[in-house]
Amino acid sequence: MAADSQKKRYLNAEFFTEYGEASRFHIQEVIGKGSYGVVASATDTHTGEKVAIKKINDVFEHVSDATRILREIKLLRLLRHPDIVEVKHIMLPPSRREFRDIYVVFELMESDLHQVIKANDDLTPEHYQFFLYQLLRGLKFIHTANVFHRDLKPKNILANADCKLKICDFGLARVSFNEAPSAIFWTDYVATRWYRAPELCGSFFSKYTPAIDIWSIGCIFAELLTGKPLFPGKNVVHQLDLMTDFLGTPPTQTVAKIRNEKARRYLDSMRKKPPVPYSQKFPNVDPLALRLLERLLAFDPNDRPSAEEALSDPYFHGLSNVEREPSTQPISKLEFEFERRKLTKDDVRELIYREILEYHPQMLQEYLNGGDQVGFMYPSGVDRFKRQFAHLEENHEKGEKGSPLLRHHASLPRERVPQMRQGNASSHALVKCDSISASKCIGSQAEQTDSEESAAEVTGDVVDGLAQKMAALLA
Repeated sequence: MAADSQKKRYLNAEFFTEYGEASRFHIQEVIGKGSYGVVASATDTHTGEKVAIKKINDVFEHVSDATRILREIKLLRLLRHPDIVEVKHIMLPPSRREFRDIYVVFELMESDLHQVIKANDDLTPEHYQFFLYQLLRGLKFIHTANVFHRDLKPKNILANADCKLKICDFGLARVSFNEAPSAIFWTDYVATRWYRAPELCGSFFSKYTPAIDIWSIGCIFAELLTGKPLFPGKNVVHQLDLMTDFLGTPPTQTVAKIRNEKARRYLDSMRKKPPVPYSQKFPNVDPLALRLLERLLAFDPNDRPSAEEALSDPYFHGLSNVEREPSTQPISKLEFEFERRKLTKDDVRELIYREILEYHPQMLQEYLNGGDQVGFMYPSGVDRFKRQFAHLEENHEKGEKGSPLLRHHASLPRERVPQMRQGNASSHALVKCDSISASKCIGSQAEQTDSEESAAEVTGDVVDGLAQKMAALLA
């Protein structure tokens, strides 16, 4: 055991590529694996926070994947908000022009909304309201930056046991610069069909708007209410059939706006379907919640509210406060100049390196001053780093640390979806207990130090006050 402990300490000491950082993070275990690479949990010894460290393998094997990673780490740096997952650090590579893998440190969340819905059949109306409020508050911030997320779904909403949610996975997100979207801007849209707005199913309209994200939020909210996806289409046609089965056939004036001739003909030829009353589809649900849901799921995107308008809906009376729902400035065109040209692997490597330097102020200053860093190799432990990951993976595959959910996407913030466990908690202890509901835990740690509790308060007193309001309502 002593030898194993010594070996673990040695491996931890060799984990990082930049001098000074080896002692900062203590690695615990592999918590996720997928085609993108490996995620390990760790503790930041400077702050006491628990973090997730993601190794993304062979970043530059495909220019399209590398560009997606560049886009995502840039957006996560620019979109700092309590309801958006935070990248805390990116490890400095050993060489400016020869690195292949990147190591991203970001806040560790305990689960995601997909697992919360799956594991908890006793969520309350207060949960529904608080969850939707956080999602719309985060979306308001994203949209005022002129960013469209384009892939909102329960698996891309991270969750903690204190009911805090954070939007993640900006790999498909795009920035709009108030111009007609280019072909490149939209044709790579491959997001999950079930949460895709009808205009994305049929190329309905000439210009897409933030309303595509509002539709996705409506689908997520409906899934929270019932525990099941609202429109689980098997293909695009089936998806449209499910939408019209519930919402009814869209009116003639809406169909007339559709630019895709095949989609327009299909809807024109569809038998006329009456809409299903929301109270019938969602029995025993707060009528105010259903009225807002109906607005979010308007077939015509022009009829959907903005995130800001939705936050002022009567459903959030007593909870919404415009001072707690910040906007931001639109992102500068200069940040995404690379979207307008064809990139080589070396181009993307240099852009990612420049983005990594944002987390290394001294190195960034040297870079901006024109210092030649090409031939300088930083003290590096990449080979040993790889061996440690191999060691951790080997132990993980032997089952020593449990089996986390495998992730099969190449996106950054896919931290942790722990195994479910049974437990008991009082019905009102929602804020500081280790269960998101009254009866089933989502896998938070049994113990938490004062410093960890402090780090967990990333959303500040505002969200804590809201969570406490929920707890009081359930008391």
